[in-house]
Amino acid sequence: MLAVAAYKTVFDVSAVERKLQGMGPDANEHLRGTYQRMLATGGDRLAIKPQDAPEMDQLCAELPNFGAPLRDIQRSLALCADSRDPVEIMPMLLLGDPGIGKTHFARRVSALLGTTCAVAPMNALTAGWILSGASSQWKNSRPGKVFDTLVGGEYANPVLVIDEIDKAAGHAQYDPLGALYSLLEADTARTFTDEFAEVPIDCSSVIWIATANDASGIPEPILNRLNVYDIAAPDAEGTRNIAVNLYREIRNAHDWGAAFPEQPDDDVLDVLQQCKPRELRRLLLGAFGAAKLDKRTALQPRDLDFERLRRQARIGFMH
Repeated sequence: MLAVAAYKTVFDVSAVERKLQGMGPDANEHLRGTYQRMLATGGDRLAIKPQDAPEMDQLCAELPNFGAPLRDIQRSLALCADSRDPVEIMPMLLLGDPGIGKTHFARRVSALLGTTCAVAPMNALTAGWILSGASSQWKNSRPGKVFDTLVGGEYANPVLVIDEIDKAAGHAQYDPLGALYSLLEADTARTFTDEFAEVPIDCSSVIWIATANDASGIPEPILNRLNVYDIAAPDAEGTRNIAVNLYREIRNAHDWGAAFPEQPDDDVLDVLQQCKPRELRRLLLGAFGAAKLDKRTALQPRDLDFERLRRQARIGFMH
């Protein structure tokens, strides 16, 4: 698919120069290096979009339980595809059980748009500053994920995943979601200021995808800024389609993949369709390796190492 790209200014280089010139000899060296990198890369980033409204049939087959958000994305892209307007996709919240493919969906959307994808895990101990950064006056402080993604990346419109947003409340001394009140509104997102760098950056083109298992702990003002989608686990046939697409993706991404057939045998798919979507990639990668060790060029059900998955699940539960 052809893409259209234009440059957009995400920060003012002259503002960075003033900050750098105003630093004293004892100032934070990490902050000094951050300003120097900003000057070296310049303030412009690519804002990219598909040239035409994309054909979504293949993606809908690959992600059968994400029909509603995919339809809304398709409508947004249809509006801007043959115009000079940028991509405008409403911030979204994907609600559903763990392992149903929410983060994978976000990565596939970024690939569809031709941009990058970054993940901010809100269940981490650093969730308090992960979006907005920590003041340079603190030891080991650093910029937040929003700043890093825009300033350190190529694109003005990356996909940014706020992963497990419902887990944020219990891991910080202050509201880790506070930055979202301005970031999820295009007007205020244009002048977002990271607490570490203290230089306004334009985040108005960022495509926001939040994920959660349960919406009850998410503040109402945040929910009001998001399109909410309830994502069900795929049925057996849907999981089978996901397995086929993952098999092809892995096969086509590796030089060794050419030795294997374009699609796995039905007896392998019969087993895979009973798995959780999050398990499929690990199972398939291990199965390819097992087949190669056995000097075969086709997967067999015995190549799927369920015992290892069970061991990992037990270890994860213990910790």
